[in-house]
Amino acid sequence: MEGSVPDKKTGKMRIHVASPFAVFFDEEAVSISGVNATGPFDVLPQHHNFITLVEACDLIIQTLAGTETRIKISGGVMHVKADTVRVFLNV
Repeated sequence: MEGSVPDKKTGKMRIHVASPFAVFFDEEAVSISGVNATGPFDVLPQHHNFITLVEACDLIIQTLAGTETRIKISGGVMHVKADTVRVFLNV
């Protein structure tokens, strides 16, 4: 998957959530929310580079269509760079 160029006009980012065996989400979206060791957090477009361990939670993705996608996870790693969010599960 190629990285996205930050889109300052529309406020969107590319989100990719996958395990070694399945892809759960791979689209542009408005935000993603999760939980790490310090508590709940949100990632929005133009977020600084960020990497964290994500705890068991529901990842909540706000889509461009205005809907909410929830993905129940048991943990993983999230990497944010240049309006691209990658969540690696079961690693």
